[in-house]
Amino acid sequence: MSLHQGPTGALQRPKRWLKPRQQEFLMFLPACVVVALFLLLPFLMSFPISLTNERLIPRPVKFVGLKNYIEVLTDPVFWQALWNVTRFTAMVVPVQCGFALAMALMINQKLPFRNFFRGALFLPAITSMTVVCVIWGTLFQFPTGPLNQIIGFVTFGMAGPVDWLGTESSSMPAIVLLSAWQAYGFQMVVYLAGLQSIPNDLYEAARLDGAKTWGRFRYVTWPGLRQTNIFVIIITTIQAFKLFTQINILTQGGPRDSTNTVVQYMYNVGFVGQKLGLASAVAVILFLIVLAISLLQRYFLRDRT
Repeated sequence: MSLHQGPTGALQRPKRWLKPRQQEFLMFLPACVVVALFLLLPFLMSFPISLTNERLIPRPVKFVGLKNYIEVLTDPVFWQALWNVTRFTAMVVPVQCGFALAMALMINQKLPFRNFFRGALFLPAITSMTVVCVIWGTLFQFPTGPLNQIIGFVTFGMAGPVDWLGTESSSMPAIVLLSAWQAYGFQMVVYLAGLQSIPNDLYEAARLDGAKTWGRFRYVTWPGLRQTNIFVIIITTIQAFKLFTQINILTQGGPRDSTNTVVQYMYNVGFVGQKLGLASAVAVILFLIVLAISLLQRYFLRDRT
């Protein structure tokens, strides 16, 4: 931006065509348009579709009211899928967030090659979930996969191979481990930003008071990450309820529906069963469930001071 001299000889900036708030709005507008086109608009369209018997194949569409919602809510397979994804969320949120916080604490230190480690630790987050599923599917392979070979080596052959994805007791924990490893990078970056926003003066004061490493974490780091924790937990919960790719590639909901999720259920009724109206009803119900959980989390985790 060029400068020019005013009548008094002082340098003056030319007038801006837009005010700062207008500039912020224009920079924010493209993101709003993308979200509206690819998230908000499809959801708004799914509600009227959920009130019809529309199918993927061409046929006359008839208004059916709340019939699709009643069919979904009375289907035991849906409730099993909802329980499965709730169980997955309860397991993956602490594992993924805890591991992300640990990695953020590590790379926040003044370590050699710190930038290299930051990039390496974030690599799984930018790797396609399909590729990750293929890699972990090989690790979980029964009975000669690498994980089973490690178990046999560590236990001197006393522990038999585990069918990680073929038994009801181990299939969901295996999916949790895979998912937490692939997605923790995003939470790690958020935690790293939160750690760097904590003033160093607080740590210096804690050291002067004689606080050790655990004391500084407990009384300085953890309280300073309160808002970051709220954001990370809510975002991770929302992502967990959308679990689909891992299930669709590795288990297809088995064994015996033990890994079936709401999105997998929606895929089965919408694309396999070609009942688009019924699948739209599932989408609306899932949205309301996730919205309610997010609001409850925000209420109970809010700062009460």
